[in-house]
Amino acid sequence: MADRGNHMIVDDVFFDSEDTEYRQLLGQFDFRLIGLFAPLDVVRNRELARGDREVGLAQGQFERVHKGRTYDLEVDTSQAPPDAIARNICEAFGL
Repeated sequence: MADRGNHMIVDDVFFDSEDTEYRQLLGQFDFRLIGLFAPLDVVRNRELARGDREVGLAQGQFERVHKGRTYDLEVDTSQAPPDAIARNICEAFGL
């Protein structure tokens, strides 16, 4: 898809240096890594509301998922609705 000029958004959780594979695969493209953050209580409530995840998974990942990671953009998802966040991300990168 990317090699045909499409903008792509990949939603994934990285631990340790797992983002290295993405950087290698997508290195020829304008690859951006965006960190999505929210306070732990918000993350817990979202997890419960979804109903399709093991309860406690988000809390277990909370400290680990962003550790040592450098992002091109960081976004607090508790501060705006998803459509506004998407617009802000696009604007930040001139899309």
